[in-house]
Amino acid sequence: MVLSTSGTSVSIPFQGILFDFDGILISSLASAERCWSEWARMRGVDPALAVRTMHGRRAIETVALLCPDRDPEAELKSIEGLEMEDSEGLTVLPGVLRLLGSLPPERWTVVTSSTERLARVRMRVGGVPEPARLVTAECVTWGKPHPEPFLAGAKLLGFEAAECVVFEDAPPGIEAGRAAGCTVVATTFSLPAAELGAANYIVADLTQVTVEPGASGMVLRLGQLAS
Repeated sequence: MVLSTSGTSVSIPFQGILFDFDGILISSLASAERCWSEWARMRGVDPALAVRTMHGRRAIETVALLCPDRDPEAELKSIEGLEMEDSEGLTVLPGVLRLLGSLPPERWTVVTSSTERLARVRMRVGGVPEPARLVTAECVTWGKPHPEPFLAGAKLLGFEAAECVVFEDAPPGIEAGRAAGCTVVATTFSLPAAELGAANYIVADLTQVTVEPGASGMVLRLGQLAS
């Protein structure tokens, strides 16, 4: 993928875009932290540790790390049930609706560590357009930071991973996108730029992103880069 730069802006030719969900398209951080804290207290786990551990990972992997002596499938159902019932404060993030509205539906999808049921509920509550198909926790054997989720996302769109741009907000997702061979753009909604240094580029949010037709695909333009 050939990148061109001009001052603080960047132009990236691409075929497909793979969006992480929580922290990129919607803000469900408060809900997720409430639910994981509640689950942790019920299981005798430090809530602060649970909140730190759950970011950017599939829930089934998080519960396996925190409670290795428990059935991860049963714990997954427990935490999913809590999250399905808590949508307070869930909002679409800045720039999302404009950007998704400018993308042909066949050019983008969501690659999330959430289950499909939870992701689709949050899309409907938040008013985010739903892709016909997306990559969720159930679709892969290995979650982020393994590259499998983004490789699956590229395949779903029918493109090579190197032709895709990933938008992420957490180190495990950034690592996964880079390992898959994608160009990774991070946003600073969840973490400061200093903790996102493995990304190719960092922007504050999706208001800094526009797309337009290119010579053989599309071109993504990043405005003011974060540092």
